[in-house]
Amino acid sequence: MGVPQPDPRPAAAQSPPLQRLLPPGADASVQEIVDDLGLWHEPEPSPGRPHVIINMVATVDGRASLDGRSAPLSSSADRALFHGLRTPVDAVLVGASTVRVERYGLIVRDEASRQARLARGLPAQPLACIVSGRLALGADIPLLADPEARVVIVTASDQSLPAGGARLDYVRARRDGLLDLPAALAQLRERFDVRTLLCEGGPHLASQLFAAGLVDELFLSVSPKLAGGPGDDVQASHILEGAELRPSVDLKLLGALHSDSHLFLRYGVAR
Repeated sequence: MGVPQPDPRPAAAQSPPLQRLLPPGADASVQEIVDDLGLWHEPEPSPGRPHVIINMVATVDGRASLDGRSAPLSSSADRALFHGLRTPVDAVLVGASTVRVERYGLIVRDEASRQARLARGLPAQPLACIVSGRLALGADIPLLADPEARVVIVTASDQSLPAGGARLDYVRARRDGLLDLPAALAQLRERFDVRTLLCEGGPHLASQLFAAGLVDELFLSVSPKLAGGPGDDVQASHILEGAELRPSVDLKLLGALHSDSHLFLRYGVAR
């Protein structure tokens, strides 16, 4: 599900009811669907790390972006689900490139969703976790400039960012000079009590998480578009980019929703 443009309305008010295809049932609001996912309570624990969910959007032919951005693939239902999935989780994980391109701001923006989190004993904002190998993050990124934000920089670097508006912490995990994702996620669980972690990409980070066996669920929004290419478009990407997964990852379809020719699929990762 793509990174949406800001919208002042509560997420639940931005989308008509969605049709339940699997398991079958009556049409439901985004809030009802999110409540049914069970994410308000800790899912079945993963040993020594958070329960990891990846949320991505793709065209029917597999493209994850158009002109370098995911927003053109989105819809009102996709935007509402995108925000809805953020509401019950402890933390949101995203790569530095996606933060820069999509101009990330506060994770939970509308007051109703913040109050729902507070009512269930969670902080008003999920922990925002940015994966950055080179710390190439400008101070003009809205998330880093917002004093309401609490941000954890996940990195293999020993350097630090200049102080800004957001409260910054660091998870430093390195193996052979590269970021050690399993160790980083273990630190998020141990130091910050992150039990449920929602990853919003980008494609390279998603691929690395799958390759390391760190993913429990995939939410995939299928946009009713054909994009072709990538041809000469160096910004074109698929939901996974990087080395081929060996072995491939088997998925089990857990749920399916429909709205205005968009499909919203929930997969579990087979172990």
